[in-house]
Amino acid sequence: MNEQKVILCQGLDESLTQVISQCPHDKLFILTDEHTNRLCMPLLKAIPTLQKAEEIRIGAEDVHKNLETLTQVWQTLSKQGATRHSLLINLGGGMVTDLGGFAAATFKRGITYINIPTTLLAMVDASVGGKTGINFNGLKNEIGAFAPASHVLIETEFLRTLDNRNFFSGYAEMLKHGLISTPRHLDELLAFDTERPDYAYLKQLVGQSVQIKENIVKQDPKEQGIRKALNLGHTVGHAFESLALAENRPVLHGYAVAWGLICELYLSHIQAGFPKERLRQVNQFVREHYGCFNFDCQSYERLYELMKHDKKNTAGIINFTLLKEVGNISLNQTADKTMIFEMFDFYRECMGA
Repeated sequence: MNEQKVILCQGLDESLTQVISQCPHDKLFILTDEHTNRLCMPLLKAIPTLQKAEEIRIGAEDVHKNLETLTQVWQTLSKQGATRHSLLINLGGGMVTDLGGFAAATFKRGITYINIPTTLLAMVDASVGGKTGINFNGLKNEIGAFAPASHVLIETEFLRTLDNRNFFSGYAEMLKHGLISTPRHLDELLAFDTERPDYAYLKQLVGQSVQIKENIVKQDPKEQGIRKALNLGHTVGHAFESLALAENRPVLHGYAVAWGLICELYLSHIQAGFPKERLRQVNQFVREHYGCFNFDCQSYERLYELMKHDKKNTAGIINFTLLKEVGNISLNQTADKTMIFEMFDFYRECMGA
């Protein structure tokens, strides 16, 4: 798998112009959704290199991360004369970078693409690492491929356009990176003033977060070992996300991950000795900033079945990434059904569900 280059921009115009010049192409396309076309595309309009780019616009939010939208992108590329030598720029959040990356990976057996993430979630997670895909059959990211962008350009100025919910959605992935890295970085994240963000300091934190993920991906590009550390909170989080989608009350990915962290840190405490005080700190932060995903004991069986579909599983056995301490990672951990139901009990009790 080719290694992607992640660039923390000092100026988007200059960085993008330079990167495009390094990607020979016959035609240039820009993929946006309805939100990023309105809020972010104007920042790119004045860049001379993009004057002849063809625009592809899709619906916003995760409900459009599906086969129908993917087909729409393929059809537009084909209709507008894209070839194997064309270049696609994905300008948007995780839905756009995931779906756009998969469209690029599969059109004409693969064309070059660049990610310009516009949300915090996409900057620290979705756009970095080479995972692409769509939701299918009611399951998150069920169809996809490892196909890294040639470049990822991170311009934190886009974060000023984010609403509160999308800010916290991305921040959950940063918390996860803090948990799998160092106590100091986790403490910085828990102490950050989210009500009055210092954007210069936030840029530093984003840079650290991206570096943590990049270092892990370089060691294990196709998730055979240490890259599984990045799944902390996701085994349960994806189940919450899928259940919410099935019940027509969709939740943002980062919120599901934050709630999943509570569950999996509880498992970490019970099975691996993760410190109770750290569990309490993270619980408090998540309860204050993310609220609670409500479900009753009637949903336990459904959540358990959804977790059994997780791509990290082997032969139907549910796999977890757990922590002994902050930064001390235990991969390929399992839990029986009784323990998983106990975990749900703990979550509902401590979160007030």
